[in-house]
Amino acid sequence: MTQNQPGSGPTALRILLGSQLRRLREAKGVTREEAGHLIRGSESKISRMELGRVGFKERDVSDLLALYGVVDEQARDAIITLVGKANEPGWWHRFNDVLPTWFQAYVGLEEAAARIRTYEVQFVPGLLQTKEYARAVVTAGSAGISSDEIARRVDLRLERQRVLDRPDGPFFWAVIDEAALRRPIGGAEVMRAQLEHLADLMRQPNITIQIMPFSFGGHSAEGGAFSILRFPDRELPDVVYVEQLASALYLDKREDVDKYTVVMERLCAVSTTPDETVQLLRTIADEF
Repeated sequence: MTQNQPGSGPTALRILLGSQLRRLREAKGVTREEAGHLIRGSESKISRMELGRVGFKERDVSDLLALYGVVDEQARDAIITLVGKANEPGWWHRFNDVLPTWFQAYVGLEEAAARIRTYEVQFVPGLLQTKEYARAVVTAGSAGISSDEIARRVDLRLERQRVLDRPDGPFFWAVIDEAALRRPIGGAEVMRAQLEHLADLMRQPNITIQIMPFSFGGHSAEGGAFSILRFPDRELPDVVYVEQLASALYLDKREDVDKYTVVMERLCAVSTTPDETVQLLRTIADEF
């Protein structure tokens, strides 16, 4: 999952399932050619499966699990259950006209996650944006596109936010750089409303917001924004998402995830407490 454009709009679970199959194959020392021969396919078919670029057949996955030595019934059932889910299109497919291919996977991962931890430098995280702030962000980054397309992109962002209101929605933990909160995106009125919205969101038990203050100086995440997603099924690896200008990185190798996790832990340790967050949000709002 270190590819920066994971296929032609695969679902998130398809990517995660493929990644898990790759891990199992490598742990057993099986080559792609050997795996492909078992399921009456080719080495390239196994490669496409592991990258989440094709659908999965339950029979193929069952045969591969046997080859990889997965005999525990509970572990097998958990992976087989994912096969059906991985082939289902998500609600976001109706936004395909405005949703970049490289971002489709992230929206699916967001829907499937049990916990999302994110660090933002330039903007308020998308899941926490007001409609007016979201419109200002989309408009600023979308020169030359129609007002209808801008509205569609805003609608997509608001639709994504519903995940936080679900009874089984993820726990969302955001560390936001103070610079993002002082940048007057959309003007003073829009920013005041956005800051008040963040303070209100702090009342939700599944949302935690911290601010990396200017007063701290340099810190370990100066390389830029990133998110770490964890999933309810322990068979699925954590995923780090790093967005770029016209693509994104999806990292699930343990050593990569560990590096970003250490950085996130350091950020949380030196950022504001919940009470300090609310106080700083109100202070900044009063300055607009």
